[in-house]
Amino acid sequence: MMKRAEKEALLKEIVIEAKAAKSIVFSDYKGVTVKQLSALRSELRKDGTRFKVLKKTILNIALREAGIDVDAKKLEGQVGVAFAKDEVSAAKTIANFVKANKNTNLTIVGGALEGKSLTAAEVNALAKLPSKDEMRGILAGTLQAPIASFVRTLEANISGFVRVLKAVSDSKVS
Repeated sequence: MMKRAEKEALLKEIVIEAKAAKSIVFSDYKGVTVKQLSALRSELRKDGTRFKVLKKTILNIALREAGIDVDAKKLEGQVGVAFAKDEVSAAKTIANFVKANKNTNLTIVGGALEGKSLTAAEVNALAKLPSKDEMRGILAGTLQAPIASFVRTLEANISGFVRVLKAVSDSKVS
């Protein structure tokens, strides 16, 4: 049993993490082995996401204090919480982990994005979106495509002109 002072310190820590997180993913980890949970935590850590196992009462109080509109008591199972610094990384990592580990019982049961509650289906849809870096790459490619096409067109006109001059030169020499 945690003492009151420990609970208050944990509560403060969770409130700070919840306020700093852009997205939060709630998952039911019942039946997941310690080894699988450790593997998930290390995958989440790569993106700067923290995963905590919390009691619903403490989580509910922390979310309320952080101004996040989620009732943790309505979440199914034993709740693990991932606090992410961006919008999609935690959802994407957990969804990929579930796909890769078919024998795990880990399921996404909900989430929060910028203080608003999300259903499990919405979190799974969020996981399918490209990350910020992928979106930046798509944008850069989209912006670069017309310029590259224009350069190729100009290059083709000049190289065609040079080939015509070469053909005229070769015909005069012969």
